[in-house]
Amino acid sequence: MIQNILLAPKAGFCMGVSLALKKLDKAILDNPNCKIYTLGPIIHNPQVLKQYEQKGVKIGDDKTHFQPGDIVLIRAHGIPFGLEQNLKQKQIKIIDATCPKVKKAQLLIQEQSKKRVLLLYGEKNHPEVKGLLSYAQNQIILFESLQELLNLQLNSNLEYVLAAQTTQDQNEFYQIQDYLKRQNISFIALNTICNATEERQKEAIKLAQKVDFMIVVGGKISGNTRRLAKVVSKYAPYLHIETSLELDLNELSKYSTIGITAGASTPQEIIDEVILKLKK
Repeated sequence: MIQNILLAPKAGFCMGVSLALKKLDKAILDNPNCKIYTLGPIIHNPQVLKQYEQKGVKIGDDKTHFQPGDIVLIRAHGIPFGLEQNLKQKQIKIIDATCPKVKKAQLLIQEQSKKRVLLLYGEKNHPEVKGLLSYAQNQIILFESLQELLNLQLNSNLEYVLAAQTTQDQNEFYQIQDYLKRQNISFIALNTICNATEERQKEAIKLAQKVDFMIVVGGKISGNTRRLAKVVSKYAPYLHIETSLELDLNELSKYSTIGITAGASTPQEIIDEVILKLKK
């Protein structure tokens, strides 16, 4: 029987997501007669995306034919450098809602890769990663894990710059640096993992170590939420859900103490619904 429900302190929206949604809300309020697009899903949460779809917000991409007067919002993940330059040449209003941490990572990569090969720790198909890669000024090596890096041949005569997708696993990033040092690879490491991501992962691990079961709430397509599920899986049985509808209360009643964490794009109301259903 469930006796205790513990919520991680930083579960839910991060600063970057909150800023992006505030900018979109303001654009909707200030421009009732304009078509408003986001370049790709503004955040990786299906429930939030459905709410904005109902408000008339459309999702565009690099193939969308925007008309003069349209409003195009760059999402929190950022977009490739070339696409942003092309948009600026059109007669449309651009609202940049790129997360400040992502923008910082883009500019650091742009500056530090001028004379170095970029080693990027990130998901190949993630929109943030596609944007980060577009800022590289030199050769690029993209890998998704330490294990993948172990199978790559690096040239000890070259200079490298190591960076990471902002929502990657901080502990694994440290392990990657240790490996490169052991291989006598000359590199500089950029501090591009968001501190909110690191803190959220540490909190989730700490919580998982003292509960019987963990629930991770957030979009299945959300990279940072999947990473939370990955880190807690090492310490406790867990379930990754998008909404309370996925909870099996009969199964969960076997556990006395349940911990809850949530991704950076998970709305507070969805977290509250999960807690309420468990309490009932």
